[in-house]
Amino acid sequence: MPEFCKVEKRDDHIMIVTINRPDRLNALHPPGNAELGQVFDDFAADDDMWVAIITGEGRGFSAGNDLRYQAEGGERMATPKGFGGLSSRWDLQKPVIAAVNGVAMGGGFEIALSCDLIIASDQARFALPEPKVGLAALAGGLNRLPRQIGAKRALGMILTGRHVPAEEGKELGFVNDVVPHDELMERTIEWAHMITACAPLSIRASKDVVYRSLDSASLRESMEAHYDSVRAMTTSEDFIEGPKAFSEKRPPNWKGK
Repeated sequence: MPEFCKVEKRDDHIMIVTINRPDRLNALHPPGNAELGQVFDDFAADDDMWVAIITGEGRGFSAGNDLRYQAEGGERMATPKGFGGLSSRWDLQKPVIAAVNGVAMGGGFEIALSCDLIIASDQARFALPEPKVGLAALAGGLNRLPRQIGAKRALGMILTGRHVPAEEGKELGFVNDVVPHDELMERTIEWAHMITACAPLSIRASKDVVYRSLDSASLRESMEAHYDSVRAMTTSEDFIEGPKAFSEKRPPNWKGK
């Protein structure tokens, strides 16, 4: 059983991962990051899990790097998949949603930025405050935030370390939806259900093409590239099932293969 998080695999193809260090406001240390890496390895390999949601136990999403653990000389270990097991994961085609229930600071914000959607409680706060303690947001914050909202807006957060409330995060463009705090998980699961209503391999191909296109040098290069994920989609049973269900005026029975 995981020590630093809770994992729930539901019958509706949704896996919920809850960072479970509330006494440290869900700040993460190397053992926690390594454990979350294993959890998301399992998610990637489980054919029955189509969407993951990551959230935090208690009053915060994640306060970021556990500086107290670091200051106390805690054990260091390799975390090849990055902060929260997500920030350096480049091959996960299944969608991940961040349900941000409170503060998402530093590495906590970097976890959320690593996700495909961010659904935020109206009590959520976001920041990259590393420069205030002599550090820098090197787990992807300095790289992902400018790509998602533009350099000037991103630098307005990065160079000040200021706290950004959820509504402003939506205006800036890195938050998809802001909901009343007590409705956060309900609304996040609704978003997940909108995804699972679609063909799983179509979703994975779509995510893959979007991110790889952003890394391409040109529009033409991205459109003429060959994607294994698209080939998997077009050779799947679901590629036949979708049009068939549409013509028969019935819901599709997706198999994810």
